[in-house]
Amino acid sequence: MGDLLAQGAAWLEQQRTKHLTSTVTYVRGEFEFAVPATIGRTKYEADDGHVVRVEFTDRDFLILAADLVLDGQATEPQRGDLIREGNREFEVLDWRYSDPYRQTLRITTTLTGA
Repeated sequence: MGDLLAQGAAWLEQQRTKHLTSTVTYVRGEFEFAVPATIGRTKYEADDGHVVRVEFTDRDFLILAADLVLDGQATEPQRGDLIREGNREFEVLDWRYSDPYRQTLRITTTLTGA
């Protein structure tokens, strides 16, 4: 029997992708392709020594790592890549794996325009 936790995590990611995604367009240079993404955001605190402010990123996109393929090659997000959601465009700022099995990318973005 394989790793039961890894199997469960894979099943959960399949369910998330099947039921909780919308299609967005990922853009890097001349490459542009559609991927399913779950929309989210990241909360963080900014402390200037006097006041703690709770802030949020503009938008996070959860995308299966296996779905991020450019020109036939699996790739990782890069700062400056774009994600288009409807008529809005977001620039990639940062990313990290969203799970211990490195199945899902959490891509942090900022709104660049509509």
